[in-house]
Amino acid sequence: MTTVVVVQKAGQVAIAADTLVTFGDTRLAHRYEANSKLFRLDTPAGPSYIGMAGSVAHFPVLRRAMTNLPKEHVKLSSKDEVFDTFTRLHPMLKETFFLQTKEDDNDPYESSQFSVVIANATGIYGLYSYREVFEFNQFWGIGSGRAFALGAMHAVWDKAKTAREVAAAGMQAGCEFDRNSAGPVEVFTIKLKR
Repeated sequence: MTTVVVVQKAGQVAIAADTLVTFGDTRLAHRYEANSKLFRLDTPAGPSYIGMAGSVAHFPVLRRAMTNLPKEHVKLSSKDEVFDTFTRLHPMLKETFFLQTKEDDNDPYESSQFSVVIANATGIYGLYSYREVFEFNQFWGIGSGRAFALGAMHAVWDKAKTAREVAAAGMQAGCEFDRNSAGPVEVFTIKLKR
């Protein structure tokens, strides 16, 4: 799995992720392949950074699918826009990339099978497998190291001056304690629009 965090503080938005990939008991460190769990997507409203947790197969698929959508259909500046964009994306994931949508016999909706966080000048968002969208006010994390990251970010929130500092604390804890997370860590920051 992974540790990916998003933070909004002091007029800044930050997103950070570790770079370790695991296959069962095998670890593929950054030194052997330039693993990245974050990618930049340029939209009409400005750049967004997308971070993912889940199957390694999701990373190239989501990058390619999102860049294949017409630019006017990729809007990520509000909860509703994130929802609409990923709802448009879902048929493409099934038809073009052969996504298996079933998780459980009692699924209320078809699953997209991944967890995503988004950081851009309008804030920080989370999207889960049934296209549930959240807009976070301070910070959040996804992946197997999220509990460690959330605890660390909570602990430093009042003392930290920037979103980047909070994200760094979360990533340090995730990489320290989660066996499926390791550095180097990628961090991107964006100035928050008021």
